[in-house]
Amino acid sequence: MDRFDELTAFIAVVETGGFSAAARRSGVSQSAVSKAVNALEKRLGVQLFNRTTRSVTLTHHGRVYYERTKPLLDEMAQANEELIGSTLDISGQVRIATSSTFGRLHVLPLIPQLLAQYPRLKLDLNLSDGVQDLLADGVDLAIRVSPVQNPDAVVKHVMRTSLVCAGSRRYFEQHGIPQVPADLSGHNCLVYNGATSWSFAGPHGRFSVPVSGNVSSNTVETILSAVHAGIGIGMFYRASLVGPLRHPDILTVLDQFIDESRDISLVWPNRRFISARVRLVTDFFAAALAERL
Repeated sequence: MDRFDELTAFIAVVETGGFSAAARRSGVSQSAVSKAVNALEKRLGVQLFNRTTRSVTLTHHGRVYYERTKPLLDEMAQANEELIGSTLDISGQVRIATSSTFGRLHVLPLIPQLLAQYPRLKLDLNLSDGVQDLLADGVDLAIRVSPVQNPDAVVKHVMRTSLVCAGSRRYFEQHGIPQVPADLSGHNCLVYNGATSWSFAGPHGRFSVPVSGNVSSNTVETILSAVHAGIGIGMFYRASLVGPLRHPDILTVLDQFIDESRDISLVWPNRRFISARVRLVTDFFAAALAERL
């Protein structure tokens, strides 16, 4: 077995926390990863991992070996990427993760432009409202509209987007426009992900208002569609006001009582080395999203 493959498999298991996760990240079978690590341990004559049915952890020898070899592997990868990048022929796969609604509204429309600039790129898009483990799932770049909980992640802030309350002109003509947050008790409020209390700000600080309605959903897409259909009032991020939701018939209300916002961020996993193609894709989305939003 190639010694470089053995080392790559070992590093992947350490950073993802398991053989199956390492296989997903590396794009090979779990048995191939296990075989490579076993071969490395046999060649070195030491046990690198403590294996149980529930976890895989480094032994003392394994930790020392990781700390010594990881910088070497990073240097090799960086040298390769610098050489490839110098030819201006960026190729290879970039795995991108983002939320379903934001991805459909803002990431997918930019893909043709990105591939026109770098036609040899291969993009693997994962759209999910759940927050993924970047290393375990082999994600190269995450685009998030939420706080980044991982303190070791590399975060590039693009811009901020505020919360808005919005409904259709047709709905407000029938039911009136709420003037203060307390008025929402008399309106059909569309509940996203079980959030039956909406947050506002006033002269005396922040406060919450209970809301209810005849439509609730675990997807922002459903709430947006219901708003556009004139069913009720929804609360979501201003970045969602695109397409039909940017129509003049869609009105925002209670703006003076809303001060909550979120960063739109580009996030890399905790890796010392970031490939040239991931850096280029990150720079592209940083500029394109800022212009689009």
